[in-house]
Amino acid sequence: MSVATTPQQRAERTTRAVAAATAAGRELGLDVREATVLHDVFSVVVHLAPAPVVVRVPTVLPPGTDPEVQAARQRIELDVTSWLHARGAPVVAPSPLVPREPVRRDGFSMTCWQHVEADSTAEPDYIGRCRLVADLHRALRDYPGPLPFLDSADPGMITNGLADLERRPDLLAPADLERARREWAALAPLVTSRAGFEAAFPGIELQAIHGDAPAVNILTTPGGELFADFELATLGPVEWDLAFLGAEGEAVYDAAARELGLRPLDERVLRLVNAVGMLRSVACLALAPQLPMLAEAVAPALDQWRGAPFAGGLAD
Repeated sequence: MSVATTPQQRAERTTRAVAAATAAGRELGLDVREATVLHDVFSVVVHLAPAPVVVRVPTVLPPGTDPEVQAARQRIELDVTSWLHARGAPVVAPSPLVPREPVRRDGFSMTCWQHVEADSTAEPDYIGRCRLVADLHRALRDYPGPLPFLDSADPGMITNGLADLERRPDLLAPADLERARREWAALAPLVTSRAGFEAAFPGIELQAIHGDAPAVNILTTPGGELFADFELATLGPVEWDLAFLGAEGEAVYDAAARELGLRPLDERVLRLVNAVGMLRSVACLALAPQLPMLAEAVAPALDQWRGAPFAGGLAD
C-alpha cells in the first residue's frame, strides 16, 4: 500500500524542483538570483527572476511515468503554443531566451515560458470564457503538426490508477472500483482508437484541441486573457475542451461557434467526454498518496459520478 507523502517530503520535493529549475536556468545563461515559486500543486512553477522566464516542473506524476513519453508531450505543447503565438493567438508562449525543448535535470523534465504579469484580482468567468474557447478552436483547426489521437484521455493513467486503487479501499470503495472498471471497459475503445471513435460518432470532425479545460486554464493579465497549460494538446473532438462546463457553457460556446462558422457541439460526444472525464477524476485518486489534498478535492466529482448514468448513458 502506498504511503502518503508527508508535508516535509512535499516541501523537500518542491525544494528539489526549484533547485533543478534554477540550475538549469544558470546553465542556459539566465540570471536566476531572485527565483520565486509562483505555484505548487501538480507542478512547481518557478519565475527565474530577474530573468523574464518561468519554468514549469511537473512533480506529481502517475507511477511509472516514462521520461521519453513525458518529454514527447512537452515537445507537442511547446510546438503548439509557439505556432499559435506566431499567428497572434492569445497564449502564454515559450521563452525565446532558451532552446524550445524540454530540459531534463535531476530527475525532472521541465519547460520554459515567457513571464507575464498576472492580475490576481480578476474573478474568472468560466462560462463567459467558453466564447474564447471557440476562437481557440478556430485557430487550432489549421495546426499542421502531428498529434496523437485523444492522448489527453490518458488511458494509461486511468488503467493504472484503477489497478492501484484496488490496493487502496480507503481511497475508493470496492463497489465504486467495480463500477469504474466496467465503465472503462465500455468507454476505452472509444477514446483509445480513432477508428473506434469514428465508428461510434460518424461525421464528427477531429482537430487539434487544447485537451485540458481551456476555459479554466486562462491567465488573466493587464493586457488581456491568455490561454496556458497545453500539456495535453491532442487530436480530438472539440467537445473534449468543454467537459464539465454544463449547459450554460455549452450554449455560450455554440453561439460563438455559429458566428465563426464552426459546427455546434454534439450531445452524444459531450456525454462521452464527460463520462471519461469523471473516470479520470476517479483514477486521479491513486495520486493522493503523492498529493493528499486530492482526496478531498475530488470528493464532489465522485459524488457527481455516483449519481450519473452508467458510462454517460452510452452503454448498458
